[in-house]
Amino acid sequence: MAYKYMSEAWRKSHESYVAEIMRQRVIEWRKEPSIVRIDKPTRIDRARRLGYKDKPGFIVVRVRVRKSGFRKERPNSGRRPKSMGVTKYKLAKSMRLIAEERAARKFPNLEVLNSYWVWEDGRHKWFEVIMVDRTLRPEVQLGKGRGRVFRGLTMAGRKVRGLLAK
Repeated sequence: MAYKYMSEAWRKSHESYVAEIMRQRVIEWRKEPSIVRIDKPTRIDRARRLGYKDKPGFIVVRVRVRKSGFRKERPNSGRRPKSMGVTKYKLAKSMRLIAEERAARKFPNLEVLNSYWVWEDGRHKWFEVIMVDRTLRPEVQLGKGRGRVFRGLTMAGRKVRGLLAK
């Protein structure tokens, strides 16, 4: 029952207590490295829904990625405006998927289970990535092989590939 109220507070973060708490936390997060292992998830309700358990072998990593409108740099030499190619460029991967990949590279012995958005400001977005140690948790269904995130098998990867209907 408590998770229901937590998730509701996060959904309407600017109307609830969440925004004020997060403004204070983000000040500290900006001073930290871009990839930080944390003890407990910031959003426990979301983490539990995505498969996190408070047991040995489950690790949560907070990843900071840039936030941008994805405008290309304007060419210096002369061109007609039609062939400038500055606006309307879209990134092939989502920032969430980029965050998962960075976490997977930082911790090569762990497997990415899932991730979720935590907070954003004008310059950065923060995601928390749930990772599993296969040697300690062989019962977690992750499929065969290593590197789920690089094969597009996480939820963010499946969404980029167009496999999640929304």
